[in-house]
Amino acid sequence: MKEEFYLHIYQKQGQIEPVCSNKEIADWVLDLLNLVYPERLTRPEFTLEQIRQLFTDSEKELLSILNATKACRNCNHELIAANFYEGLPELYRKMNTDIAATLDGDPAAGSEFEIIRTYPGFLAVSIYRIAHLLLQLGVPLIPRILTEYAHSITGIDIHPGARIGEYLFVDHGTGIVIGETTEIGDHVKLYQGVTLGALSVEKYMANTKRHPTIGDRVIIYSGATILGGDTFIGENCIIGGNVWLTKSVPSFSTVYHQSAMKVIETKNKD
Repeated sequence: MKEEFYLHIYQKQGQIEPVCSNKEIADWVLDLLNLVYPERLTRPEFTLEQIRQLFTDSEKELLSILNATKACRNCNHELIAANFYEGLPELYRKMNTDIAATLDGDPAAGSEFEIIRTYPGFLAVSIYRIAHLLLQLGVPLIPRILTEYAHSITGIDIHPGARIGEYLFVDHGTGIVIGETTEIGDHVKLYQGVTLGALSVEKYMANTKRHPTIGDRVIIYSGATILGGDTFIGENCIIGGNVWLTKSVPSFSTVYHQSAMKVIETKNKD
């Protein structure tokens, strides 16, 4: 029995497509974030020429990952890597809007530096934005590896296929799930435990809109669950904690969960 098992593993090796290790891919994205946000480093003192060279090296590293992974056999990896770094300034601008939203929306946020160094929501969303751009450029597999890495270290699960606007504020963030076909507008606030998911997980729905659309300036409090591709939350809505929604909500609405509260009498200790 064991010999058959060993033979199975041996034969399986020859069927696996070459892929860089998840660690190599994660190291690349973390090094990139360290370049974009030198606040993450201990004491950066790079010259302008050194910064140019570091970004050139980072682009070469991405190209190496794309070539080694071979997940897309017909892709022009050189062009993909060049286009990604060409789009990096715009990506940086969007990530800065997330910092601004967090600084404006969280009384506990003391500075941009604190957000960049300590906030798991900012880290998860930044890695998502990098992964989403790669996905838009036609890169398979690697974007999902990146967002699952972010999920593993932050507890925030954002599919790289989701479409997220600017000024996203993720407070605390643990347990947030954002599905593949979710659409989120600008100036949205999400608290821990929010699920933007699908009503059905049947395989035949793979290429359909399965997840909700969230309008601009929406606040969704902790534990809320919003499901379904036809579910639209209008702009300026407030969705309360622990709400379960499978139907659309018009703009400027407040939805809250009402539950019976049981008061337990406390007897005098004497």
